[in-house]
Amino acid sequence: MSVECFLDTNVLVYAVSSAETDAERKAKALELVQRSDFGLSAQVLQEFYVTVTRKIRKPLTPERAVALIDEYRVFPTVPTDYALIVSAVEVSLRHRISYWDAAVVAAAEALAAPILYTEDLSHGQTYGSVRVVNPFLGA
Repeated sequence: MSVECFLDTNVLVYAVSSAETDAERKAKALELVQRSDFGLSAQVLQEFYVTVTRKIRKPLTPERAVALIDEYRVFPTVPTDYALIVSAVEVSLRHRISYWDAAVVAAAEALAAPILYTEDLSHGQTYGSVRVVNPFLGA
């Protein structure tokens, strides 16, 4: 299975942000969520839940966060299994990035996503078959 792109947690979080300072980022995130054939991972959805219910200025209720996660179930989602963990360790060592960032890259690779939208890695950097694009540059 392949997808057009892979969305990292920060894209999903900005898509629901109500902070005025995030208005431009929210618009860009919503554009990606609404128009893209994207993939996700269990890790991204877990991080999304924790962030939107505990770490943003106006947290969502757990019920609202779960409802959003439920909406994302139609998109291909990579589970955190043994194969992904091993792949993430290899990506982490090869590219000298954190395990958690490598797990996102490994999940994008598992879905044959050529683009990973994130603000957590270097814009334009390629990790194996995945190119990082920061959709929020200039926002």
